[in-house]
Amino acid sequence: MDNRVPPRAAGPGPRRRDRHGRGMRGPIAPPQVPLAASRAEAFADLVQDSVDRLERRWPQLADIDFVVLEVPRLDGPAQPWSDEPVPLGGTVAAQDGRRGQVIVYRRPVEIRSKGREERAALVHEIVVEQVAELLGLTPETVDPRYGED
Repeated sequence: MDNRVPPRAAGPGPRRRDRHGRGMRGPIAPPQVPLAASRAEAFADLVQDSVDRLERRWPQLADIDFVVLEVPRLDGPAQPWSDEPVPLGGTVAAQDGRRGQVIVYRRPVEIRSKGREERAALVHEIVVEQVAELLGLTPETVDPRYGED
């Protein structure tokens, strides 16, 4: 009698479970559920919601790019960080055919906010301030509800 076990046939894809039947079975949540979105995607959605709110009143915002970066960059590799607070956002003026940009830094904003509602309010405040700076207006002109809690 032959007691040898025949070798396994190599499947078309990577093995998803170990020999005991444990391991990843599938996604934790379906893609439609907010749980499936990463923190970066959820943050970008907050910025986009704020932009959508402002674009109804200011159609010229369609000519501005809104960018989310992880953290602010130092100007040079040997440049030490100054005693100034870490910026939460910034602007780049339009020049030489390039569109203007409003930049929101994700990690500093996440650190300064406790929950989703507080984060959404802070993101909107930053976007309003940066748009006001880019357009040369006051934040209250850009959004009359600016500064209200």
